[in-house]
Amino acid sequence: MSEKAIAALSTVIDPELRRPITDLGMVGSVTVTGDKVVAEIKLTIVGCPAAQKIERDVREALSSKFTEVEVSMTAMNQQERDELKQKLRGSKPIRHNPFAAEDNLTRVIFVGSGKGGVGKSTITANLAIALARKGFNVGLIDADIFGYSIPQIMGIAQGPTKVDELMLPPIAHDVRVMSIGFFVENNQPVGWRGPMLHRAIEQFLTDVYWGDLDFLLVDLPPGTGDVAISLGQLLPKALSLVVTTPQQTAATVAERSGAIGLQTGQSILGVVENLSYLATPQGRQEIFGVGGGEAVAKRLGELSGQEVELLAQLPLSELLRAASDQGQPLDAATLEAELEGFASLVERISKIPPGIAGKKLGLKAI
Repeated sequence: MSEKAIAALSTVIDPELRRPITDLGMVGSVTVTGDKVVAEIKLTIVGCPAAQKIERDVREALSSKFTEVEVSMTAMNQQERDELKQKLRGSKPIRHNPFAAEDNLTRVIFVGSGKGGVGKSTITANLAIALARKGFNVGLIDADIFGYSIPQIMGIAQGPTKVDELMLPPIAHDVRVMSIGFFVENNQPVGWRGPMLHRAIEQFLTDVYWGDLDFLLVDLPPGTGDVAISLGQLLPKALSLVVTTPQQTAATVAERSGAIGLQTGQSILGVVENLSYLATPQGRQEIFGVGGGEAVAKRLGELSGQEVELLAQLPLSELLRAASDQGQPLDAATLEAELEGFASLVERISKIPPGIAGKKLGLKAI
């Protein structure tokens, strides 16, 4: 087996696992005769959705070293898949919740709201993308089982790849994503009750290969139901980010979202007031009133015994709404221009040190 060929193949990164194919056991036989190379590439499963990209990248890598290139695409056998799963999980069992381990350094952030329609999912998705743009490894769980919307916002049409019982989450904008929406056809409603909801959320944590994440953002369903309680139990070290609007009615309901997190052991990261105002040539129009975010922060501070800050007041944005509907998130410059204060919010979240999750925070304004 030619060292030159292997060196070239080591530059090919599996788009789902984000590791070199040479590290994943995906390179089979490689034969070099003069300036010709014949390489066998073993996909994780038959019908792998990344097959065309992997083959294209392999041909490109080998063509940089050899004049004549032949590539055959096959699939791993069961023993090879078992070895791959073991390599991915290390010494851990195939099914386990990595984020509950004491030595896990992933910063887990719950993004919740008291009611729907406040822009929680849009904020969560764009926070995840913004953190990924800063170079962090980011995962995103759409835990809003009944009102899932993350796949549409992120522009994802392809569901996870299953390697036996292990799921590889689709990646969009460098963010690994899981949602019940990947398993529902034709926008069918999900009619599940407590035990089914808990099991679905548990599988998102235990049956998915997340890799080494810096951040895991969880888009909670609105309110204080079964899913929020289950997640609080499964991810006890998470931090809660509460989204509200300036409207006093929404703020009153949003307090409950943060309060349920306190009951299940989460610390409050802060409050984001969305839809705070509409910027017009005549100045700001406060369509939904004023003061909701400050009221939520004050009340949660009283409940937690710790200072809770209003971290950002984000305006209405037609561009952001349209981008979310189209599954094409705004680029960094446009997003920063549209959402005053969003870049500062991302910067503050990015500076949460690993291992801080679960500890009381004393966030101060920058």
